[in-house]
Amino acid sequence: MRIGVPKEPHVGQPLVAASPDTVAKLIKLGYDVVVEAGAGVAASYYDDQYQEAGAQIVSKKEAWGADVVTCLDTPPDGEMALIREGATLIARMNPGANPELIDTLAQKKITGLAMDAVPRISRAQSLDVRSSMANIAGYRAVIEAASHFGRLFTGQVTAAGKVPPARVYVIGAGVAGLAAIGTANSMGAIVEATDVRSEVAEQVESMGASFVEIPVKQESADGYAKEMTADQEKLALEVYTAQAEKSDIVITTALIPNRPAPLLITAEAVSKMKPGSVIVDMAASSGGNCELTRPGEVVRTENGVTIIGYTDLPGRLPGQASQLYGQNIVNFFKLTTPEKDGQLTLDMEDEIVRGVTVTSAGQIMWPPPPVKVSAAPAQAVTAEATEVVEEETPAWKSWWWKIAAAVLGVALIFLAPPSMTQHFFVFELAVVVGFYVITAVTHSLHTPLMSVTNAISGIIVVGALLQLGSDSKVVMALAFLATVVASINVFGGFTVTNRMLKMFQRS
Repeated sequence: MRIGVPKEPHVGQPLVAASPDTVAKLIKLGYDVVVEAGAGVAASYYDDQYQEAGAQIVSKKEAWGADVVTCLDTPPDGEMALIREGATLIARMNPGANPELIDTLAQKKITGLAMDAVPRISRAQSLDVRSSMANIAGYRAVIEAASHFGRLFTGQVTAAGKVPPARVYVIGAGVAGLAAIGTANSMGAIVEATDVRSEVAEQVESMGASFVEIPVKQESADGYAKEMTADQEKLALEVYTAQAEKSDIVITTALIPNRPAPLLITAEAVSKMKPGSVIVDMAASSGGNCELTRPGEVVRTENGVTIIGYTDLPGRLPGQASQLYGQNIVNFFKLTTPEKDGQLTLDMEDEIVRGVTVTSAGQIMWPPPPVKVSAAPAQAVTAEATEVVEEETPAWKSWWWKIAAAVLGVALIFLAPPSMTQHFFVFELAVVVGFYVITAVTHSLHTPLMSVTNAISGIIVVGALLQLGSDSKVVMALAFLATVVASINVFGGFTVTNRMLKMFQRS
């Protein structure tokens, strides 16, 4: 089968649906790939690069007339007319809000596959174009904020005085929000974040930010937040307003599928923000989370607050965005080309394939069956089961080993020579200090911290080696065992550290 990659027909769209790298991967799956002349120029991908990857450079008509056409968004009528009957169109379609498109595809007997309808399940993450674009948009949002902020993100102590770090507040801890958090944190800002899903608090903290609770809790069944009630919205707005007032930069990311973006930052909240503050409204394309947002524009309020309403954040990094989108397409073809024979096979028993299929050879397939993506809650234990467990497992039995350890510890203290008393005191002090030191370290540093502390086991190795020459066979055996165990900790610690450092090295 032949895959066509046309030049994006929408004005101002710099992305292309395939990079030279992803074209080569499609060819390895057995497909012939044709690319419209000049399709990737805006993303800095040129025709000769596509040719080197194995693609043919063709005219507009030939690209749109391929067996399978892949593009960014649903093409306008002129280009839609070039797609032949029975072909397959792969693009972002937003089918839930475009019933006319569904009818058009059905009438032309085009198989329509909506890449923005990929179900949010673990197995489909590599195909999710929404996550790919949101990741880039979150990064770019911080860059845009920094360019309009006019001050440093990171705190500094200079000869001229101390410079405080910027305070960044991110509303929404989805893919875009986490990307924004990570970028702002890496630039040295103090980052706080809020989400109606309390289960993401750990993710926020792992990115180096502080999680700000709001008096609204939701559980998501489809990976998206739900629309709030009037009372919930009032409670949440109070938190958003208070946080915005003390923040230098506010980044909003809240979206609800097929509905206008929810209001998060009111005009009153903006009026309370400090002059020079910046709001980046990542939901501007759906109306905006800020009351004063103008989609596609940058506005400055009377009190000096800059509101960025760009609707093309991924398009401001076209090369990277095109590569990620193209890789999402490749991953979809890997799923639907199991034999690597260049034949697209759509298995409607596969929940991913079924989820993205809008039409199939003239048959309307939208909407797909619902897919529950949230983790299944733990099954409630019945009263009968609870009673049985309590009868069979008395409470004291779950504590017996703790009691035994305490008794042995006390016995060891009393039976040990007087000269060891100070060692017990040092041990207890080390336990207390170690507990408070470890718990005070951010989650993201726990793995390197543990690997370093394992390396400190070298002290044990030294002590054990000194006892290997003892006259007592028992002491020698214990010293040998301590040497082996501590050595595992030492070398294991350095191995883990080395593997972590390789994650940050360029290949």
